[in-house]
Amino acid sequence: MSTKEAQKAIEVVAKDLPLHCPMPDMTSWNSHPRVFLDVAKTGSVLCPYCGTTYTLKAGEVVKGH
Repeated sequence: MSTKEAQKAIEVVAKDLPLHCPMPDMTSWNSHPRVFLDVAKTGSVLCPYCGTTYTLKAGEVVKGH
């Protein structure tokens, strides 16, 4: 898998929530405006700007506010 493909699929855990793209540890953290994504609702979400897919790690427990 190329680096570009690896960046397109990211597994997140509950401590990463609230989830936003780009994430702070991304090398291109300023590549597009920050957008908050609701990965807890369906377990997977696609960033509308860059197409990165975020998936909630299996078994993660998301606590409400």
